[in-house]
Amino acid sequence: MMADTVSVLPTALPSPVPSPCVSLCKMNRDSGLCEGCLRTLDEIIAWGKADDDFKRSVWAQLPQRDAMIAFD
Repeated sequence: MMADTVSVLPTALPSPVPSPCVSLCKMNRDSGLCEGCLRTLDEIIAWGKADDDFKRSVWAQLPQRDAMIAFD
């Protein structure tokens, strides 16, 4: 399970939307997701210039991603 990031996800994320990065940067070969923040490489790259709607959309997907991935 992802570090406490998902479990403390507020119902309404503030603006600017914080990054889900937990400084555990390791891409999972099978899922294509970072094992720390559960984002794709494209999402990680886009994050800095992305608008808050994009960021909230990514945050909304994290619990589902966490539930479907078995990490080593």
